[in-house]
Order: sequence, then structure tokens, then C-alpha cells
Amino acid sequence: MKYSEGQPAVLGDRVELWDSMIGTIVCTIDDNQYSPEFAREHLADKGRGVFVKADDGPVFYYDEADEDFEPLGRAGSARILKIS
Repeated sequence: MKYSEGQPAVLGDRVELWDSMIGTIVCTIDDNQYSPEFAREHLADKGRGVFVKADDGPVFYYDEADEDFEPLGRAGSARILKIS
């Protein structure tokens, strides 16, 4: 899956799902990358897309980025891409 500006969504990226709902990508099915707490055998049946765990706990599935799905920081980087 890619963000609206064309960058690929990567495991560990910080994203804004919508206004003030922020989370971390916990699996990218397209790239076959899964965090330890989210096992491939439970999520890969979707076929494509990403799962995002919100900071307040819920997990959301996206098969494509919508207009509100915005990158905030890349995995392994302290660099902020967008400040709201």
C-alpha cells in the first residue's frame, strides 16, 4: 500500500488515520511484514493492505490509503513528516 504522495507504507510507520487518531503500522501484507504481536497466519487472509494499531488501542485495517490516512514519521526515524 502507498500513501497518497506515492511513498510505500512500511511496518512501524507512524500515521494519522483521521483528525487526532494516530497509530503505528503493525503489519504490511503487501510486503509480508508483521510485528511480533500480530501474527501472519491471523492477518494474511486479507491479501493486501496494512493494519494500524491506534495509540489508544483499537486496530484498523486499510486496503488502500484514503484522504485522511497521512504519514507522520517513518519507521526507525525520529523525523517528522507532517505536523498537524
